Amino acid sequence: MWKFSAAALALAAAAGASSDHVLHEKREFELPSWVRGSRIEKNSIIPVRIALKQQNLDAGEQRLMEISSPDSKHFGKHMTTDEVHDLFAPTREVVESVRAWLSESGIADEHIVHSENKGWFALDIPAEDAERLFATELYEYENTAVGHVRIGTHEYSVPAHLREHIEYMTPGVKFSAPIKKSVVKRGEEWGGWRRPRHHRPAFFALEPSHYHMPPNVGHLPPDLQGCSVNVTPACIRALYEVPPGRHAHPINTMGLYEQGDYYAAEDVDLFYKTFAPWVPQGTRPTLNGIDGGFAPVAATSANNNGESDLDIDIATALIYPQTVTLYQVDDQVYGPAEVALINTFNTFLDALDGSYCNYTAFGESGDDPKYDPVYPDPAAGGYKGQRQCGVYKPARVISASYGESEGDLPANYVRRQCNEFMKLGLQGHTIFVSSSDYGVGGFAGDPDANGCRSGNGLNSTIYNADYPSGCPWITTVGATQINVNKTVYDPENSMQANLYSPGSSPTLKFFASAGGFSNYFKAPWYQKNALSTYFTKHDPGHPYYHANANGSNIGQNGGIYNRDGRGYPDISANGAKMVVYNKLQLGHFYGTSLAAPIWGAITTLLNEERTAIGKGPIGFLNPILYSFPWALTDIVNGSNPNCGSSGFSAVEGWDPVTGLGTPSYPKLLSVFLALP
Repeated sequence: MWKFSAAALALAAAAGASSDHVLHEKREFELPSWVRGSRIEKNSIIPVRIALKQQNLDAGEQRLMEISSPDSKHFGKHMTTDEVHDLFAPTREVVESVRAWLSESGIADEHIVHSENKGWFALDIPAEDAERLFATELYEYENTAVGHVRIGTHEYSVPAHLREHIEYMTPGVKFSAPIKKSVVKRGEEWGGWRRPRHHRPAFFALEPSHYHMPPNVGHLPPDLQGCSVNVTPACIRALYEVPPGRHAHPINTMGLYEQGDYYAAEDVDLFYKTFAPWVPQGTRPTLNGIDGGFAPVAATSANNNGESDLDIDIATALIYPQTVTLYQVDDQVYGPAEVALINTFNTFLDALDGSYCNYTAFGESGDDPKYDPVYPDPAAGGYKGQRQCGVYKPARVISASYGESEGDLPANYVRRQCNEFMKLGLQGHTIFVSSSDYGVGGFAGDPDANGCRSGNGLNSTIYNADYPSGCPWITTVGATQINVNKTVYDPENSMQANLYSPGSSPTLKFFASAGGFSNYFKAPWYQKNALSTYFTKHDPGHPYYHANANGSNIGQNGGIYNRDGRGYPDISANGAKMVVYNKLQLGHFYGTSLAAPIWGAITTLLNEERTAIGKGPIGFLNPILYSFPWALTDIVNGSNPNCGSSGFSAVEGWDPVTGLGTPSYPKLLSVFLALP
């Protein structure tokens, strides 16, 4: 704990603290690796940010329910960006009270900037004025491990009448952004140790035997005879009765999120030529590069590992002539490191919503340099510009096949980010994410070899929830497969394969559609009936616990999953034996990474049909899916084992393996067109 002297307290008083100031934040413990240095020069101009507490965080969920529930009279009445800002913004009285305090304290009006989302005040003022405002002393703090220097303090105070309205200030107990930075390994820069956390699909080169046709398929069209061994766009269309695309209204471009993996033009052209000849050679996604993001790369690039190739292949083949918009996130230094080491969505959301750059919720405000990239990036080849805020309009439908273990991020960091996905839903956007691929476990080494967790006396047997799969305002997609010697007209199973070979990751033994229950988020309103039916009729029989707010009691009472959590996936689609060119080599891809863009493409086609009759986008999809489960094909075979147990099983109705099931385009179309 920090020690205080009478002299230090006297200095604070001399700094001009008003008698009505009260302690607002205090650091209780020293921070490892951070050493306090010199006091900031009094005339140094520093960026001060005052975060105001947001209102109506709970009301946002209520509003989303009204907008997205099919039986609501407000269905489809999506909000504008300004309306969303106003919903969560502090009251005018709070804003004016803080502004009055700043003015009365001698801060000139031209130095007081109120943020776009109304949740921040920004001041660039001399250090001595900042110290006086907050009755504190500001120092340099250096991280001896990585060479960062930031500005901060051990405690500060605010006027008593404003304490309940101010979330926090920076630079304060929460340090400023770096004021200088050494070039270090990315894994060290973001807190030292990180595990792999990317829903990267498994890739296997095709052997000659894979071209053999299964028996009894001669009655099928040639392009459907081999779907149990080689899945192509024709197979996907037949499986889910998806018609060819016929519209290309620019408002319905489909968005793809990519980070650190880059497509190769040669790969996608080969795919179109071989498996989607209706797509002209040279067809490319529209690039929306974020913070130095770029594409394409050479087919031989070390950063061309197939995720972007297959996402673009699937989406373009299914929706053409509609276009794809590629959100390529982060520069060539941060991006690949995030795929291999850590991976978050904050810079992506910053670029879609400028207010999110400084948005305050759940005690978190703005990007966190412990987890998020910091720009400008001084590393060789790094992006030298400022972080991009609000530079792109989000597509109506966005698919992302990236994620990580939920427990690797702080609960409030995750809640703030999930709240932003809710805001996108309020505005009519649909977000799909893949559920991951290791059954009830996580990524290899996160935290154990099979991606399973320990706690409360249990060793590597606790199921490992995925993020953002557990965010209730996202539609999470699991995976299915066509069984050996079956056809597109036979029932699918959940995706489950032993892909292990000597020297490969042990988690490939349990390569299966991931599913389970969040430790951070409770079951949302739209899912409660489905979960109640599941536990009543198909209780998995495993011991469980009731997670607390931060998920810190996992394993309590011998439980291996959170009985109260938001269940995932919501739905599923094919995720096995997709043939894709990567690095100019034809191979099989497996994983929920394939399934998310399939659903993204189908929803884009459905939105196009609504546009054609003068209706708006469907928006947040989950309440519709859970209200009309008959519009999906239920998957009742398969499971997702790991962590020393059988995991969960696919059963009648919703289950934490394949969700509600796979799409039936004609049935979904009838639902979409009937809704307001």
